[in-house]
Amino acid sequence: MLLTVEGREVYAGTGGRPFAPERPALVFIHGAGLDHTCWQLQSRWFAWHGWSVLAVDLPGHGRSTGPPRESIADMVAFIEALLDAAGVAKAALVGHSMGAIVALEAAAKAPTRVSHLALLGIASSMPVHPNLLKNARENPPAAYDMMTGWCHSPPAKLGGNTAPGLWITGGSRALLGQGQQGALAVDLAACDAWKSGPEAAAKVQCPTLFLSGESDVMTPARKAAELAKLVPGAKSITLPRSGHIMMSEQPDATLDALIAHLGAA
Repeated sequence: MLLTVEGREVYAGTGGRPFAPERPALVFIHGAGLDHTCWQLQSRWFAWHGWSVLAVDLPGHGRSTGPPRESIADMVAFIEALLDAAGVAKAALVGHSMGAIVALEAAAKAPTRVSHLALLGIASSMPVHPNLLKNARENPPAAYDMMTGWCHSPPAKLGGNTAPGLWITGGSRALLGQGQQGALAVDLAACDAWKSGPEAAAKVQCPTLFLSGESDVMTPARKAAELAKLVPGAKSITLPRSGHIMMSEQPDATLDALIAHLGAA
Protein backbone atom coordinates (compact mmCIF):
# COMPACT_ATOMS: atom_id res chain seq x y z
CA MET A 1 0.00 0.00 0.00
CA LEU A 2 1.35 3.41 -0.98
CA LEU A 3 0.48 6.54 1.00
CA THR A 4 1.54 10.14 0.77
CA VAL A 5 2.87 11.26 4.14
CA GLU A 6 4.12 14.80 4.56
CA GLY A 7 4.48 15.09 0.80
CA ARG A 8 6.54 11.91 0.32
CA GLU A 9 5.65 8.43 -0.91
CA VAL A 10 5.54 5.85 1.88
CA TYR A 11 5.05 2.10 1.56
CA ALA A 12 3.35 -0.13 4.13
CA GLY A 13 2.60 -3.83 3.89
CA THR A 14 -0.97 -4.74 4.76
CA GLY A 15 -0.58 -8.47 5.40
CA GLY A 16 -2.23 -9.55 2.17
CA ARG A 17 -5.57 -7.81 2.81
CA PRO A 18 -6.71 -4.33 1.78
CA PHE A 19 -6.34 -1.74 4.50
CA ALA A 20 -9.71 -0.69 5.95
CA PRO A 21 -9.60 2.25 8.39
CA GLU A 22 -12.94 1.28 9.93
CA ARG A 23 -11.33 -1.85 11.45
CA PRO A 24 -8.96 -1.72 14.47
CA ALA A 25 -5.57 -0.57 13.23
CA LEU A 26 -2.22 -2.17 13.98
CA VAL A 27 1.08 -0.57 12.98
CA PHE A 28 4.35 -2.55 12.85
CA ILE A 29 7.54 -0.44 13.11
CA HIS A 30 10.87 -2.01 12.11
CA GLY A 31 14.31 -1.55 13.64
CA ALA A 32 17.50 0.13 12.45
CA GLY A 33 18.44 -0.65 8.86
CA LEU A 34 15.51 -3.01 8.33
CA ASP A 35 12.15 -2.68 6.55
CA HIS A 36 8.59 -4.00 6.64
CA THR A 37 9.57 -7.48 5.47
CA CYS A 38 10.85 -8.42 8.93
CA TRP A 39 7.18 -8.64 10.01
CA GLN A 40 5.89 -10.98 7.28
CA LEU A 41 4.48 -13.75 9.49
CA GLN A 42 3.14 -11.49 12.22
CA SER A 43 1.56 -8.89 9.97
CA ARG A 44 -0.18 -11.51 7.86
CA TRP A 45 -1.78 -13.28 10.86
CA PHE A 46 -3.25 -10.09 12.28
CA ALA A 47 -4.44 -8.87 8.89
CA TRP A 48 -6.45 -12.09 8.53
CA HIS A 49 -7.86 -11.93 12.06
CA GLY A 50 -9.72 -8.66 12.03
CA TRP A 51 -7.00 -6.00 12.16
CA SER A 52 -6.12 -3.43 9.53
CA VAL A 53 -2.35 -3.70 9.30
CA LEU A 54 0.30 -1.20 8.31
CA ALA A 55 3.81 -2.71 8.38
CA VAL A 56 5.50 0.50 7.44
CA ASP A 57 8.81 1.23 5.74
CA LEU A 58 10.14 4.24 7.63
CA PRO A 59 11.38 7.12 5.43
CA GLY A 60 14.58 6.18 3.64
CA HIS A 61 13.98 2.45 4.16
CA GLY A 62 12.59 -0.27 1.94
CA ARG A 63 10.20 1.21 -0.62
CA SER A 64 9.63 4.53 1.16
CA THR A 65 11.36 7.61 -0.18
CA GLY A 66 13.92 9.37 2.01
CA PRO A 67 15.69 10.91 3.63
CA PRO A 68 15.68 8.87 6.84
CA ARG A 69 14.55 10.71 9.97
CA GLU A 70 17.50 11.79 12.09
CA SER A 71 15.98 11.56 15.57
CA ILE A 72 13.49 9.44 17.45
CA ALA A 73 11.28 12.51 17.86
CA ASP A 74 11.23 12.95 14.07
CA MET A 75 10.22 9.30 13.65
CA VAL A 76 7.40 9.73 16.19
CA ALA A 77 6.13 12.70 14.21
CA PHE A 78 6.22 10.55 11.08
CA ILE A 79 4.11 7.81 12.72
CA GLU A 80 1.54 10.43 13.76
CA ALA A 81 1.46 11.74 10.19
CA LEU A 82 1.16 8.17 8.86
CA LEU A 83 -1.94 7.57 10.99
CA ASP A 84 -3.44 10.82 9.75
CA ALA A 85 -2.74 9.90 6.12
CA ALA A 86 -4.35 6.48 6.60
CA GLY A 87 -7.41 7.96 8.30
CA VAL A 88 -6.69 6.22 11.62
CA ALA A 89 -7.66 7.88 14.89
CA LYS A 90 -6.27 5.19 17.20
CA ALA A 91 -3.94 2.24 16.67
CA ALA A 92 -2.01 -0.50 18.38
CA LEU A 93 1.75 -0.18 17.89
CA VAL A 94 4.24 -3.05 17.64
CA GLY A 95 7.87 -2.01 17.39
CA HIS A 96 11.23 -3.77 17.28
CA SER A 97 14.46 -2.22 18.60
CA MET A 98 14.54 1.32 17.17
CA GLY A 99 10.90 0.81 16.20
CA ALA A 100 10.10 -0.10 19.80
CA ILE A 101 11.62 3.20 20.94
CA VAL A 102 9.46 5.03 18.41
CA ALA A 103 6.34 3.16 19.55
CA LEU A 104 7.08 3.88 23.22
CA GLU A 105 7.64 7.57 22.62
CA ALA A 106 4.51 7.80 20.45
CA ALA A 107 2.40 6.28 23.23
CA ALA A 108 3.94 8.69 25.73
CA LYS A 109 3.34 11.71 23.52
CA ALA A 110 -0.26 10.88 22.56
CA PRO A 111 -1.57 8.25 25.01
CA THR A 112 -5.17 8.50 23.85
CA ARG A 113 -4.13 7.60 20.31
CA VAL A 114 -2.45 4.26 21.16
CA SER A 115 -4.63 1.33 22.20
CA HIS A 116 -1.90 -1.27 22.85
CA LEU A 117 1.89 -1.44 22.82
CA ALA A 118 4.20 -4.35 22.11
CA LEU A 119 7.89 -3.51 22.51
CA LEU A 120 10.37 -6.07 21.14
CA GLY A 121 14.08 -5.83 21.82
CA ILE A 122 14.01 -2.63 23.84
CA ALA A 123 15.94 -1.37 26.87
CA SER A 124 15.86 1.71 29.08
CA SER A 125 18.56 3.20 26.83
CA MET A 126 20.04 2.01 23.54
CA PRO A 127 23.75 2.96 23.40
CA VAL A 128 25.53 1.85 20.23
CA HIS A 129 29.15 0.70 20.26
CA PRO A 130 31.44 3.40 18.79
CA ASN A 131 32.97 0.93 16.33
CA LEU A 132 29.53 0.06 14.99
CA LEU A 133 28.64 3.74 14.62
CA LYS A 134 31.92 4.38 12.79
CA ASN A 135 31.51 1.42 10.43
CA ALA A 136 27.90 2.34 9.68
CA ARG A 137 29.17 5.74 8.46
CA GLU A 138 32.40 4.69 6.76
CA ASN A 139 32.25 0.96 5.99
CA PRO A 140 28.61 -0.24 5.90
CA PRO A 141 29.40 -3.89 4.96
CA ALA A 142 31.48 -4.20 8.13
CA ALA A 143 28.58 -2.76 10.11
CA TYR A 144 26.21 -5.30 8.58
CA ASP A 145 28.55 -8.10 9.63
CA MET A 146 28.85 -6.74 13.18
CA MET A 147 25.10 -6.43 13.58
CA THR A 148 24.45 -9.87 12.13
CA GLY A 149 26.85 -11.37 14.66
CA TRP A 150 25.53 -9.44 17.64
CA CYS A 151 21.82 -9.72 16.83
CA HIS A 152 21.55 -13.51 16.82
CA SER A 153 21.78 -16.22 19.44
CA PRO A 154 24.37 -19.02 19.16
CA PRO A 155 21.77 -21.56 17.91
CA ALA A 156 20.73 -19.22 15.10
CA LYS A 157 24.30 -19.09 13.83
CA LEU A 158 24.23 -22.85 13.36
CA GLY A 159 20.92 -23.03 11.50
CA GLY A 160 17.66 -23.96 13.12
CA ASN A 161 15.26 -21.98 10.96
CA THR A 162 11.70 -23.25 11.39
CA ALA A 163 11.32 -23.06 7.59
CA PRO A 164 13.63 -25.72 6.07
CA GLY A 165 16.21 -24.35 3.69
CA LEU A 166 16.19 -20.77 4.97
CA TRP A 167 19.27 -19.22 6.58
CA ILE A 168 18.58 -16.98 9.59
CA THR A 169 21.83 -15.02 9.76
CA GLY A 170 22.25 -14.90 5.99
CA GLY A 171 18.75 -13.51 5.61
CA SER A 172 19.38 -10.80 8.19
CA ARG A 173 22.71 -9.86 6.56
CA ALA A 174 21.04 -9.64 3.15
CA LEU A 175 18.23 -7.46 4.49
CA LEU A 176 20.69 -5.02 6.03
CA GLY A 177 22.75 -5.01 2.84
CA GLN A 178 19.84 -4.05 0.60
CA GLY A 179 18.90 -1.02 2.70
CA GLN A 180 19.05 2.49 1.29
CA GLN A 181 22.47 4.13 1.47
CA GLY A 182 23.19 5.91 4.74
CA ALA A 183 19.99 4.83 6.51
CA LEU A 184 21.65 2.51 9.02
CA ALA A 185 24.12 5.16 10.18
CA VAL A 186 21.31 7.66 10.74
CA ASP A 187 19.23 5.07 12.59
CA LEU A 188 22.03 3.99 14.91
CA ALA A 189 22.94 7.58 15.75
CA ALA A 190 19.29 8.24 16.66
CA CYS A 191 19.22 5.19 18.95
CA ASP A 192 22.50 6.17 20.58
CA ALA A 193 21.19 9.67 21.32
CA TRP A 194 17.93 8.45 22.89
CA LYS A 195 17.94 9.01 26.66
CA SER A 196 14.27 9.51 27.60
CA GLY A 197 13.17 5.89 28.04
CA PRO A 198 12.21 6.05 31.74
CA GLU A 199 10.34 9.33 31.31
CA ALA A 200 8.41 7.97 28.32
CA ALA A 201 7.57 4.69 30.06
CA ALA A 202 6.05 6.53 33.01
CA LYS A 203 3.56 8.24 30.67
CA VAL A 204 2.22 5.09 28.98
CA GLN A 205 -1.44 4.36 29.72
CA CYS A 206 -2.27 1.36 27.51
CA PRO A 207 -1.73 -2.41 27.89
CA THR A 208 1.94 -3.03 27.17
CA LEU A 209 4.04 -6.10 26.37
CA PHE A 210 7.83 -6.23 26.62
CA LEU A 211 9.26 -9.11 24.55
CA SER A 212 12.94 -9.99 24.87
CA GLY A 213 15.33 -12.65 23.63
CA GLU A 214 17.12 -14.78 26.21
CA SER A 215 20.43 -14.40 24.33
CA ASP A 216 20.01 -10.77 23.26
CA VAL A 217 23.33 -8.98 23.84
CA MET A 218 22.19 -5.70 22.26
CA THR A 219 19.15 -5.13 24.48
CA PRO A 220 19.43 -7.67 27.33
CA ALA A 221 16.22 -8.92 28.89
CA ARG A 222 17.19 -7.52 32.28
CA LYS A 223 17.35 -4.03 30.77
CA ALA A 224 13.89 -4.43 29.27
CA ALA A 225 12.62 -5.59 32.67
CA GLU A 226 13.93 -2.40 34.26
CA LEU A 227 11.91 -0.34 31.81
CA ALA A 228 8.83 -2.54 32.15
CA LYS A 229 8.67 -1.79 35.89
CA LEU A 230 7.89 1.83 35.01
CA VAL A 231 4.81 0.96 32.92
CA PRO A 232 1.75 0.18 35.07
CA GLY A 233 0.52 -3.36 34.47
CA ALA A 234 3.12 -4.16 31.80
CA LYS A 235 3.86 -7.79 31.01
CA SER A 236 7.35 -9.10 30.25
CA ILE A 237 8.18 -12.25 28.28
CA THR A 238 11.65 -13.64 27.56
CA LEU A 239 11.91 -16.03 24.62
CA PRO A 240 14.41 -18.89 24.99
CA ARG A 241 16.86 -19.61 22.18
CA SER A 242 16.48 -16.13 20.74
CA GLY A 243 18.69 -13.12 20.25
CA HIS A 244 17.73 -9.59 19.28
CA ILE A 245 15.76 -10.29 16.09
CA MET A 246 13.18 -12.67 17.56
CA MET A 247 10.82 -12.26 14.59
CA SER A 248 13.19 -14.38 12.48
CA GLU A 249 14.77 -16.57 15.18
CA GLN A 250 11.55 -17.47 16.98
CA PRO A 251 8.77 -16.38 14.60
CA ASP A 252 6.08 -18.66 15.99
CA ALA A 253 6.82 -17.83 19.63
CA THR A 254 6.89 -14.14 18.76
CA LEU A 255 3.54 -14.42 17.02
CA ASP A 256 2.05 -16.38 19.94
CA ALA A 257 3.14 -13.68 22.39
CA LEU A 258 1.61 -10.96 20.22
CA ILE A 259 -1.62 -12.92 19.82
CA ALA A 260 -1.88 -13.36 23.58
CA HIS A 261 -1.38 -9.62 24.02
CA LEU A 262 -3.48 -8.28 21.14
CA GLY A 263 -5.75 -11.15 20.14
CA ALA A 264 -8.06 -11.14 17.16
CA ALA A 265 -9.70 -7.77 16.63
